[in-house]
Amino acid sequence: MTTTKKPAKVSSNNRTKLVAAIVFAVVALLALVLVAQWMRTLPSIQSFLADYPGHSELPAGAPTGLPAWLGWQHFLNAFFILLIIRSGWQVRTTTRPKANWTRNNKGLIRTKNPPSKISLDLWFHLTMDALWVLNGIVFMVLLLTTGQWMRIVPTSWDILPNALSAALQYASLSWPTENGWVNYNALQVLAYFTIVFIAAPLALVTGLRMSGAWPKTATTLNRAYPIELARAIHFPVMLYFVGFIIVHVALVFATGALRNLNHMYASRDDGGWAGFWIFAASLAVMIAAWFLARPLFLRPIASLTGKVSR
Repeated sequence: MTTTKKPAKVSSNNRTKLVAAIVFAVVALLALVLVAQWMRTLPSIQSFLADYPGHSELPAGAPTGLPAWLGWQHFLNAFFILLIIRSGWQVRTTTRPKANWTRNNKGLIRTKNPPSKISLDLWFHLTMDALWVLNGIVFMVLLLTTGQWMRIVPTSWDILPNALSAALQYASLSWPTENGWVNYNALQVLAYFTIVFIAAPLALVTGLRMSGAWPKTATTLNRAYPIELARAIHFPVMLYFVGFIIVHVALVFATGALRNLNHMYASRDDGGWAGFWIFAASLAVMIAAWFLARPLFLRPIASLTGKVSR
């Protein structure tokens, strides 16, 4: 009996589809740029851009500049979300985990029923989730008590036409003037508002529904909020985070890297190198954490709160 080579054909088809998708995306982007540039030659669009330059005025009393706490919060958020995405993808794609973890039922958390065994990948994912939520609580408190919320929360309906204006400017490759030290453009405000006040809470409530901490005996609650709904939302939210990170990092480097990195990491509004070196150090830490997040190094840490087995 001869064997078939269907896997090879499937692989070839996948490569063809990937190439076709890339070509289509490039052509679509080029068409978008050309259309946007043509639109900017129209008198009505020029008048619209003059009326709505791409940013809304901040409320009276809004702070100027970015405080130091926002720099380390930015690093911690990036650190945790990177490992959350990595471990979440492993949980989703790994069929045979290399190690498992069972919670110690004699510690601070004690339950009547014996704890369930979960994969070490899931333990790491949940641990990073918990630290990310704790860091998020600190971030929210500081955001609200220092007035920094006014920089990322829309306070006027003109945010919408200004966002459309900023989008047209980006699409035409004549980008809106960057002055993040004082005021973000309307698209940035909407993106930051969405990631902080919509995407992050959605990730939390859907992740909690899918976790072992959710009460399994709450019949009415589980019927009103089925786990299938949480799963249907959780993965797209992760994709939104990935897309946000890619666009965010690309724009940071494309719109004045040194100045932007100083804003984000050094609390300075200049073109020096301090923010870059802090960013480089933080990037080295994240890369190291990415490669160290393996069973060999996770086992001794996980064993402090439970039993690690194969």
